[in-house]
Amino acid sequence: MTHGGYQGWGPPNGQPQGPDAPNPYPYGPPPPATPYPHPPQRARRRSLGCGLFFVSPLIPVVRSARRRAEAIFNQPGAGRVDDRLVSRVQLWRAALGAAASFLLIYTYGADDGWSGVANDGVTKLILAPLLLILTGPLVVLGFIRYAPAARRPLLRSRLRTPLKAVAWYVGILAGVGVVLAGSTVLLRQDYGTLPDGLLALALLIGLVWLLPFLLFASAYAARYAFNTSNVHAALPAALTVVLVWELTLCSLALEGGMPHGPPAAQWCAVLGGPVTVTAVALWELHRMRTRYGVRVRTGA
Repeated sequence: MTHGGYQGWGPPNGQPQGPDAPNPYPYGPPPPATPYPHPPQRARRRSLGCGLFFVSPLIPVVRSARRRAEAIFNQPGAGRVDDRLVSRVQLWRAALGAAASFLLIYTYGADDGWSGVANDGVTKLILAPLLLILTGPLVVLGFIRYAPAARRPLLRSRLRTPLKAVAWYVGILAGVGVVLAGSTVLLRQDYGTLPDGLLALALLIGLVWLLPFLLFASAYAARYAFNTSNVHAALPAALTVVLVWELTLCSLALEGGMPHGPPAAQWCAVLGGPVTVTAVALWELHRMRTRYGVRVRTGA
């Protein structure tokens, strides 16, 4: 049907008709309407909604695990010194160190790729508290031994809080091991009963809280050195220096050699972290002595 020299669906309602009427469709008839105008966007929204549906229940669980770990392994005490400038410098050093490490790995690669880098980070996160438990007592006893005789009973009386933190961490590791072993044994039984299956399911649900709790506990235990600042304000800095060099040696032993790249990049990758951490720790000790009067010999 022809209207005013054009073909199509006819002019909209209210428009004049006839040979002199304007052409509302100069480029041809409009395409037919579809019942679903944007199916890809709706599919993406649906998938995002499904992901949030499964992730959102875990957010309170992770928050609960973080709060509990912080309450146990970040306890202020009589000997602790909180310096915001030191905390900011430590944060910037960690951020710059992580950026430099990623740049070196991106440029020269790694043995197992980025998955190996992630596994190495988790391994160090768990290994750091274990090394502190093994070698930390020697540093603490050295501090107490080096302090004046009149201050030693006071320092020894402050050991209760660090020892409780160590006991908590050992208990967390044992709990995770028991849950994993128990759920594995129950699930592998050929003729498992309904109570066994329910018990295995309960143990696996418990891991949803225990695993984030273990990761947060490892991070806080390494960051605050099992609350050893309650014994002496300088102990966390000293333990950090010992720990970073131990982790470097363990990393070299586990990886079986130097990282990829030319010799200069290899030495930067190996020594950059421990050297900068040691420099920041020594500056922290100097700042404690000059600004807060904390001395290793006199005790604080």
